[in-house]
Amino acid sequence: MTQDPSRLPSHCALNDVVCASSRRSARSTIGSESVFRDKEQQHPYRHLIDSLEDGRIKFFNPQKLKDPRYDKLPLSIRVLLEAAIRNCDGFYTKEEDVQNLLDWQQQQNKAEVPFSPARVLLQDFTGIPAMVDLAAMRDAVAKHGGDPSLVNPKCPTDLIVDHSLQIDYSKCAIQNAPNPGGGDGPNQSQGPSRSAPSRPLSRGGSQCGGQRGTCGKTACSDPPASHGRPPASVQQIENTPLLCPFHMKPVSDTDTSLKNQEMELIRNKERLQFFKWCSKAFKNVNVVPPDVGAVHQVNLEYLSKVIQVRDGLIYPDSVVGTDSHTTMINGLGVLGWGVGGIESEAVMLGQPVSLTLPQVVGCKLVGSINPLTTSIDVVLGITKHLRQAGIAGKFVEFFGPGVSQLSAPDRTTIANMCPEYSATVSFFPVDQVTLQHFKKTNFTQEKLELMEDYMKAVKLFRSFEDPSEDPQYSEVIEINLSSMVPYVSGPKRPQDRVTVSSMKQDFQSCLDEKVCFKGFHIAKEKQETRVPFLHCGQEYQLAHGSVVIAAVISCTNNCNPSVMLTAGLLAKKAVEAGLVVKPYIRTSLAPGSGMVTHYLSTSGVLPYLSQLGFEVIGYGCATCVGNTAPLPEAVVDAIKQGDLVACGVLSGNRHFEGRLCDCVRANYLASPPLVVAYAIAGTVGIDFEKEPLGLTSDGKEVYLRDIWPSREEIQQTEEDTVISSIFKDLRERLENKEVPAPHSIEGAHALLFLGDKVTTDHISPAGSIARVSAAAKYLLSKRLTPREFNSYGARRGNDAVMTRGTFASIKLQNRFIGKSGPKTLHIPSGQTLDVFEAADRYQRDGVPLIILAGKDYGSGNSRDWVAKGPYLMGVRAVIAESFETLHKNQLVGMGIMPLQFLPGQNADSLELSGKERFTVTLPESLSPRQQLTVKTSQGKSFLVTALFDTETDVIFFQHGGLLRYVARTLL
Repeated sequence: MTQDPSRLPSHCALNDVVCASSRRSARSTIGSESVFRDKEQQHPYRHLIDSLEDGRIKFFNPQKLKDPRYDKLPLSIRVLLEAAIRNCDGFYTKEEDVQNLLDWQQQQNKAEVPFSPARVLLQDFTGIPAMVDLAAMRDAVAKHGGDPSLVNPKCPTDLIVDHSLQIDYSKCAIQNAPNPGGGDGPNQSQGPSRSAPSRPLSRGGSQCGGQRGTCGKTACSDPPASHGRPPASVQQIENTPLLCPFHMKPVSDTDTSLKNQEMELIRNKERLQFFKWCSKAFKNVNVVPPDVGAVHQVNLEYLSKVIQVRDGLIYPDSVVGTDSHTTMINGLGVLGWGVGGIESEAVMLGQPVSLTLPQVVGCKLVGSINPLTTSIDVVLGITKHLRQAGIAGKFVEFFGPGVSQLSAPDRTTIANMCPEYSATVSFFPVDQVTLQHFKKTNFTQEKLELMEDYMKAVKLFRSFEDPSEDPQYSEVIEINLSSMVPYVSGPKRPQDRVTVSSMKQDFQSCLDEKVCFKGFHIAKEKQETRVPFLHCGQEYQLAHGSVVIAAVISCTNNCNPSVMLTAGLLAKKAVEAGLVVKPYIRTSLAPGSGMVTHYLSTSGVLPYLSQLGFEVIGYGCATCVGNTAPLPEAVVDAIKQGDLVACGVLSGNRHFEGRLCDCVRANYLASPPLVVAYAIAGTVGIDFEKEPLGLTSDGKEVYLRDIWPSREEIQQTEEDTVISSIFKDLRERLENKEVPAPHSIEGAHALLFLGDKVTTDHISPAGSIARVSAAAKYLLSKRLTPREFNSYGARRGNDAVMTRGTFASIKLQNRFIGKSGPKTLHIPSGQTLDVFEAADRYQRDGVPLIILAGKDYGSGNSRDWVAKGPYLMGVRAVIAESFETLHKNQLVGMGIMPLQFLPGQNADSLELSGKERFTVTLPESLSPRQQLTVKTSQGKSFLVTALFDTETDVIFFQHGGLLRYVARTLL
């Protein structure tokens, strides 16, 4: 059962400097057993309570059921079973649920079971609306005579402030930051020398780029202010100490990272102060301040314990988070997945997650990994296999002799990508490799022994070499690791994989193909176009395939030391060979945490990355969420002049067209060393086997194979640098009223008529706020300048901005309009308006709205505003051919009906123009997956399936959404 927050020790509140250490320490030590002892006497499964040898720590031991079915359960299902046993209270979790879990083989895809995770994980984009909602719920409860102090998270909640970082400064971008409009400054008349870098890096220097790592006598030397004058606080950066609004203490560092951090603090002062208030006002909330690390990295390095010890009771660690890539944690044997912002708030308030017992696909790994294959290649290879296997909505659990070859970082990298093949989790059970990983992360020997003893006692520990331990799975997929070869993904979607050896040929075919998921349809006579331009006084040329953005960033790769060290060692060898990166390429290195910077620095490769332009720009999500610094104006002009397909290469996990920059049409996901390699080459149109990366100072050709580090060299460097002090460094830095049931929808207009693959980026952009958007008009009306707009992600606590930002993507394809853009048809007047303006006019006229869509509506990242935005616009239902599961759940949580066309039907087959008025009649009693009738003003009618998968979904919808249900329950 969930812990009463009133029993938590007073030091759970966040202090001014260390955000989490005191509470986490209290949580992990053996505390008072009084709470558990009281509950023990009433627990229906008290006969399963066992203790470890010392007798101090108790646990529920499912093996004492003496049920032979337990030994055959997948280990991920065993975690669900233990949680059901431990939390069985006869209300949220019943004995029937425990029996259904034990009978998983027969009940999979049938029974609905609750799951109470050990903790909740939020990042600031989704965390701020959650905190705002909790604050608003306090007001609502107080207004109706309730006790507002009841509104506190009952489930331990961690909020990591990591999504507000933007790249205003980099070794090249420092010239025009923080000018939101982009473009080169006015005083760039001199060009750099192109010889190899020879001087040490200057810290906090103001060179405009030119030669990487140094400014020669001919290099540009204008201060940043001459390229777009920054605020006074930035001009005084060397004379005035910068105070963090979260800690109210001076910030250290004096380099590019500091300049970006300063801009982050200036932009987000109010948000950070609000977060600090939340950490003190709400019990059981732990806030990790900015510049500590990306949410997934902090979760891996600091928050995850594999086991939790609380009130004298030990149990498996588990988590739900407001990000689809929360799944990364499954690589450490911690069960966790992403949920919507509304669902996470319910869990915070003590409600379990409801899920239909999933099928579990066993992924058997065999064979040996090729020395030249990185974990990213393995990730993409496994992703391809599993996507083709059709495992949407299922659990994946890895087993087989090949698993032991994967390090813990390898496993978390693989687990991170499971949303890309639509699995719920990709689970790696705990084994000796996991224990060795935690030994490096400053776990005491006592803790390691406790972890091992408990996991073995409940049979959650695996020996992958022993096939007798293999569980029974719904199905088994075998993957041979020796078949993996280096790949990149792109140019528009992560599922479109291209072998590095065929990259040049594949890009050429993309130019030839018609505009589609891969094609750009460039006429043959224009494919050889080259556009000259001046940058820092020197002439360069751009062509189709030219790389203009190269980013080694957070999320997927920085958790894996091997690939980051490979990139660093490759950079070292490249610099030593005299290779350089062209200065106009927007290069950046955004590690997930200080741990990454630490081992890159300790291994001695960080200066070489910096000399190639990959300087640390800060800690948090940046390029991956569209927060790239503007490209130099000369580069943008050249791209537009030649209608060039310019390229971005990044080591992240999201790269939809136009996401990095609206003028960069082709974007590829690649491993960190390949990002560095393509940056040096300056083009994706290169065959690394046959063409050199460049020339040495004496004219000798240098090929990629000449500077690629060996697997032995990488492993030795990793062993020498990834040590417990790395993790110690991170630890030191961390320290309403009742709503009537919904009525039938009468005479609704379609706000949008969309096609297939509408992503969360289309619905709720996370990047910069365009100057001509509805959100920009609102901010201008509040007397903000474009420089002060910030990003949609940073303004997620402002409903006025976020509602106007809904469907504001420049890539939105609305069939009412016939071209991409954030516009729609206001059907009664026939006018073409911004989507928000049309929705606002409909709402003023009292007209309900629906959305028509095709397949895979809502795919992509988890974002709470992809449901909140449409709801506030007045959307009552979305009728689509299919939905991404997580987004479908978010719609239900906000009280929006996800309605699915019957198999074989869609808007076209039903001959819908979208301009009809639609009526959806709701019966008095709804049931899961019930078919409803939709009638149009043209006399047509058709059936749709209401995608309420469980009775809980129906209850939430009938209450008008999950938040209203929780508030009503509290009252």
